[in-house]
Amino acid sequence: MEVPMTSERWVAGFRAPLVNPAEEIKLAEPRAFAGETVRQVVRVAGGGSRLRVRLTNRYGTDELVIGAARIAVRKAGGEIVPESDIEVRFAGSASLRIPAGADIASDPVELAVEAGTELALSVYLPEPALPAFAQFPVDTSWITTGDRTGDAVLSDAEETAARFFLTGVDVAVDSDIPVLVAFGDSWFEGVGSTHGANRRSVDVLNARLATGWAVNQGISGNRLLTDEIGEHGLARFARDVPSVPGAAAVWANFGINDLVLAGTATAEALITGFTALAEQAHAAGLPIYANTIGPFGGAIYPGLAVAEGIPVRNAVNAWLRTTEVFDAVFDVAAAVENSADPDFIRPEFDSGDGMHLNDDGARAMAETVDLTVLPRAFH
Repeated sequence: MEVPMTSERWVAGFRAPLVNPAEEIKLAEPRAFAGETVRQVVRVAGGGSRLRVRLTNRYGTDELVIGAARIAVRKAGGEIVPESDIEVRFAGSASLRIPAGADIASDPVELAVEAGTELALSVYLPEPALPAFAQFPVDTSWITTGDRTGDAVLSDAEETAARFFLTGVDVAVDSDIPVLVAFGDSWFEGVGSTHGANRRSVDVLNARLATGWAVNQGISGNRLLTDEIGEHGLARFARDVPSVPGAAAVWANFGINDLVLAGTATAEALITGFTALAEQAHAAGLPIYANTIGPFGGAIYPGLAVAEGIPVRNAVNAWLRTTEVFDAVFDVAAAVENSADPDFIRPEFDSGDGMHLNDDGARAMAETVDLTVLPRAFH
């Protein structure tokens, strides 16, 4: 019997970088589970004929027990389209125990999706767990007691603005689809943009790309040089960029947190770090595009080293605008600075905290990307 040939391949349709719930500095409190179902929203950047789900227990000290998992097209809020609901299995089983420190991908799920499809992943956690989480994914999750994975609506559910143990969704495609990995901090994760509206800078860029798509590996509070909120960028690069299926290029945004959190990095240290980041990307065979460091002079949060960080930002940006270590540099700072006072975000782009961009600012950030310099595969 002749076996049909297939060109199917897996590429990343969605990514969600997570942090260790045991970290000393937290922007949001972690959530423990026991005998509960959590339903989480996934908006895939690109479509495919089927999908698979990626879960993690990378920071756990005990096994993470998955009692049941289902995925469906989201109807609205935490409600699903019942006829799309399908079980997610792992090595043929409806349940699994993820060892401490491990990541796992599900079996293929026979659910076709288009770019922009919003999915709801429902997982039942029967045993106590304190999973890795995303503190500010700019989306809602729903939590309720018992195994409610198959319910169309989770009545009396607790709402939370965090994401748990879900690191990605891959989609099956039949051609070489390029993926741009947006790698950085809260300016990618989307803090300041409208909650649940998918108006982050990465979302806006996706609407501009004619071929391929971008996935979001931004962690709020993340630094390039030092562990504090998530592993620092240079340390997590290998896991979060070249290992992403379909990765064809990197779009990097770092710097603010290195300047204002727990001590200001020197210009020399940041320049060395940016150079090392470019070297990692090129060693992995990936072109890398960096953003200049945005303004933060109006930051309203106490304890930040704003005054100390501003002159360093200016020095590093001067270097970024002339360096050739990156394949291109996009001048986000110039696009969103207040012309009357460049240390501050333009009022019409300020989310209200002096440090993050609103929807219009996120759009301006995405529009700095020169699509003509991206690899030919995106054209």
